[in-house]
Amino acid sequence: MTLTKHNPSNGSGSADVTGFYDEDTGSIQYLVGDPATRKAAVIDVVMTFDPQSASTDSTSAEAIVDHARDKGWEIEWVLDTHPHADHLMASDFLKRTLGKPNAIGEKVAEIAELWRDYYHMPDAFAPERDFDHLFADGDTFQIGSLQVRVLLSPGHTLGSITYVVGNDAAFVHDTFMQPDVGTSRADFPGGTAAELYDSLQEILSLPDKTRLFIGHDYGTGDREAPEWESTVAEQRRDNAHIGGGVSKEAYVEKREARDKTLALPDRMLHVLQMNLRAGQFPEAESDGHSYLKIPMNRF
Repeated sequence: MTLTKHNPSNGSGSADVTGFYDEDTGSIQYLVGDPATRKAAVIDVVMTFDPQSASTDSTSAEAIVDHARDKGWEIEWVLDTHPHADHLMASDFLKRTLGKPNAIGEKVAEIAELWRDYYHMPDAFAPERDFDHLFADGDTFQIGSLQVRVLLSPGHTLGSITYVVGNDAAFVHDTFMQPDVGTSRADFPGGTAAELYDSLQEILSLPDKTRLFIGHDYGTGDREAPEWESTVAEQRRDNAHIGGGVSKEAYVEKREARDKTLALPDRMLHVLQMNLRAGQFPEAESDGHSYLKIPMNRF
């Protein structure tokens, strides 16, 4: 974790947001708080995973918990937007550490069904057991006095969800990237560029001043430092893939062409076996160790 940025509340009904950048994966993790009650949630927190040694470390997640305690925030929710392909989720670790509920979108059950086939593990994965809440499109809940609305935002995965928090913040995960980069890939199993376009348009229907907090940034040739905040108005005007009213047909053609050039994330086949369990390791075998199963020549 090399960079932290604080985006303060804009007043009544507006969330206080701190983003924590994970340099290894380009992921942004969020601490989202209600200033009126000092209640908070964490979103898409990373458990460090080294694919070369298959070793894990909780330092990053612990640092976010420590930051929240230092600032006087009480974390009430452990939230994820989708089963991530590029980093190991800290969901189960934080649930056990904090004693608070974890949650993700309900269509994670359909994602799990896809991956049971890819891993040839017909009895694997039980999201309803490993997550306390499986949110449906349109569900609402509270972070302190702030209402959170859940939007189903498929495309990157079939079950990705957006959290719209209070009156001016949305956590849009792997849909948008920064305006100078464009949008996220849509070629993982269950993802489609056409659905991603529709999800992007739904997010763009939020009020212009809504702050959009993305899931990843890797910098560009013009800026080395990562960024992760924009607004609906900025994305609608300047997004490199859909800004200015690009048609669905043109977007899909461009997105699919781009996706054909992309390699799989180096952690994907490792971490999805755990992320579909909220970040838990596979059950230990008779020697007390856990093992991952990697499909050969499936991708």
